[in-house]
Amino acid sequence: VQLQASGGGLVQAGESLRLSCIASGSRFSFGSIGWYRQGPGQQRELVAGLYTDGRTNYTDTVKDRFTISRDHVAKTVYLQMNSLKPEDTAVYFCNALPPYLSWGQGTEVTVSS
Repeated sequence: VQLQASGGGLVQAGESLRLSCIASGSRFSFGSIGWYRQGPGQQRELVAGLYTDGRTNYTDTVKDRFTISRDHVAKTVYLQMNSLKPEDTAVYFCNALPPYLSWGQGTEVTVSS
C-alpha cells in the first residue's frame, strides 16, 4: 500500500492550496495519518497529524493556517493550506502516523514571494 499525494502547484504568497491523499490499495483503511514535508536541503518533518480519535496537531509554523481533515466516504485525507508563505515551499507527502508505509513521490508546493 502506498499513499499518493496530489494537489501541489506554484502559488503566490498569501494564496491557498488543498492537497489530497489517496491510498493505492482499495483495502487500506486509514488509521492515524500525517502530512509531512521536505523543503530544499531540509529533513522531512511532520506538518499535521490526524488521529483516529479525531485529535489533530500541527507544527507551530503552520498552526492557524493549515487544516488536516478526512473524508471517510471518499477515503481521502486533505490538507487545506491557507496564507501560504515562501517558507512553506517543499515536497509534501502523506503517510501513516507514525510513518510505517513506503513513501510516495509526494506533491511539490512552491510559494513565490
